[in-house]
Amino acid sequence: MARAFRAASPLPLPSSSSRSATTASGGGGSGSFTWLLKKRSSKASLRSGPSGREAEDEGDEEEAGAAALSSAHSSSIDEQSQSSSSSSRKKRADALARLRSVFLAAITHRRRRRQLGSCVTGTIFGRRRGRVHVALQTDPRSAPVLLVEMAAYSTGALVREMSSGLVRLALECEKPPLNAGEKRRPLLEEPTWRAYCNGLKCGYAVHRECGADEWRVLGAVEQVSVGAGVLPDDGAAGAGEGDLMYMRAKFERVVGSRDSEAFYMMNPDGSGGPELSIYLLRV
Repeated sequence: MARAFRAASPLPLPSSSSRSATTASGGGGSGSFTWLLKKRSSKASLRSGPSGREAEDEGDEEEAGAAALSSAHSSSIDEQSQSSSSSSRKKRADALARLRSVFLAAITHRRRRRQLGSCVTGTIFGRRRGRVHVALQTDPRSAPVLLVEMAAYSTGALVREMSSGLVRLALECEKPPLNAGEKRRPLLEEPTWRAYCNGLKCGYAVHRECGADEWRVLGAVEQVSVGAGVLPDDGAAGAGEGDLMYMRAKFERVVGSRDSEAFYMMNPDGSGGPELSIYLLRV
């Protein structure tokens, strides 16, 4: 009997099998290579991660340090500018004060050199237990042409003398010899005097420049032509010496010579003799 013949499937050729094996192995190799590359890249990223973070942190620290340095530099510049501005303000204020003092001194000196008239305004003031101040002005608003302070005579003692009768104040100064070509200073600008009250020596009198306290008193009695009283005390220095007393009147000026002048207090009603006389003598 004839058997049915089944054709056997052809065997794969070596070339095709090798190609398929190579292809399979090649596909698997490429997959394994890709996995290895991914693994290596992940490891590299893990290794490079901390260093990158450190680099970023270092960069942040450098930026923070630069910002701190810039802020410190700007603050130092601000402090220097503020100190320079304050010093410039102080210098400007000092310069203005010096200029004001020079200007006032020049005006005062010019007014002193001005020819005095026959009538001046006289003010006697001081604390009750303090020193007596005598100021003579050409007008109530001008700087004093003469301001002397009696160092050893109180205002209360002068008031008591005036209440008892006439008072004569005599101020004497030395007349030193002059060198060749030297001019004698005006009588009202002598620095020191010997003081006498009704013939009794009462210490010395010193020529003073009109300061803030003296201007405060003269400004307070500027509107007073003739009168006497007590000024209100605003807690100024010397309040422990009693009330601040004053007397203000017109004085007639009489010039005897370059070395002698007299000032007689004028009564408002024009009757009677002068109650107070001031004599300036250079002997």
